[in-house]
Amino acid sequence: MELKRVVVTGLGALTPLGNTVNEFWEALKNGVSGSELITHFDAEKFKTKFGCEVKNFDPKDHFERKELRKLDRYSQYALVATEEAIADSGIDLEKVDKDRVGVIYGSGIGGLETFMNEAMHYYKGDGTPRFSPFFIPKMISNIAAGHISIRYGFRGPNFGTISACATSTNALLDAYNYIRLDKANIFVSGGSEASINPAGVGGFNAMQAISTNNENYKTASKPFDVNRDGFVMGEGAGTLILEEYHHAIKRGANIYAEIAGGGLSADAYHLTAPHPEGLGAALVMKNALEDAGMKPEDIDYINVHGTATPRGDISEILGILKVFGEHSYKMNISATKSMTGHLLGAAGAAEVIACLFALKYGIIPPTINHSTYDPEIDNKLNLTLNKAQKREVNVVMSNTFGFGGHNASIILKKLVN
Repeated sequence: MELKRVVVTGLGALTPLGNTVNEFWEALKNGVSGSELITHFDAEKFKTKFGCEVKNFDPKDHFERKELRKLDRYSQYALVATEEAIADSGIDLEKVDKDRVGVIYGSGIGGLETFMNEAMHYYKGDGTPRFSPFFIPKMISNIAAGHISIRYGFRGPNFGTISACATSTNALLDAYNYIRLDKANIFVSGGSEASINPAGVGGFNAMQAISTNNENYKTASKPFDVNRDGFVMGEGAGTLILEEYHHAIKRGANIYAEIAGGGLSADAYHLTAPHPEGLGAALVMKNALEDAGMKPEDIDYINVHGTATPRGDISEILGILKVFGEHSYKMNISATKSMTGHLLGAAGAAEVIACLFALKYGIIPPTINHSTYDPEIDNKLNLTLNKAQKREVNVVMSNTFGFGGHNASIILKKLVN
């Protein structure tokens, strides 16, 4: 069968850099750090006292009190970002065939805060099991997809992806493939995360995965820098509207870009560490290029996973050099997690949005907070350090890698009729 073409027609974002897509992009291109001291809880006794929180967000501005009883913060974020994306897409909710609109929306962890609060409530009680009837449906990682479907009446394929920090890129690729196979006309897709809480920060501290640079928290997320000491926890949501090309053209939709292809792979190496030679990273990028029918020379910009972990950054760069060879030095590479922190399951969606604006405006968002080169990372690569750069951008790639060895890569290109 002939595969359908898939385009992006709507965007929504709720991030540590801004609570709308446009606020997010303005901060990205200006190299703003979203890192601040934690306000969601008292972090004084924690090894890490800072993170990239969503700011100036009051749930009561978006939801009725009765509804909030059913919504973990990660679902709140998902619904707010989705509302913006649907409005941006211009979809007529009265006329669209809702049987042909699906939702594939992920979270790497889900309702961790809900789980923690319910467990603590039980522990502090007298042993009598008193749990909220909403405990389970608030906590499970698929429920954001369910809430979106219920709110808008979308009856197409509906589920949540879970692949740690590759989650929302997986969600986008699943939605892309369902449309390619003509299983739906439109998908709402992306990811959400809200794990800046005692359990989240304490758990990542115990793994020694996150930065403890409390004295310099504004600049603690420093991908590729020799002094990097782990990622900075982030939170938020990114939502994209994916649509079959002819369906979008027929209704006169604004089209941001076309999805050219995507790839998946596994490191098959370690629970949390990347393959030291970048084998999984190289394979996923190779698979994405093959799916898109492209050569390495076609890629202008890679938004890398780039978490600022000591081994992770090196592994990804080794993978890029294996796949792109000499073209590695002609592309722009940047790690926007230097600004947003690591949005975990929402990272892929947020970073694809960054890529779409790079395509639109010909501006590569920077890798900020870099001061000292790592001798294990080739300093001839254009890592877009500290300031945005202008260039012609026609094709972009976004990489996300997750604990468990899950790798996902997506390629987007300017629309050619």
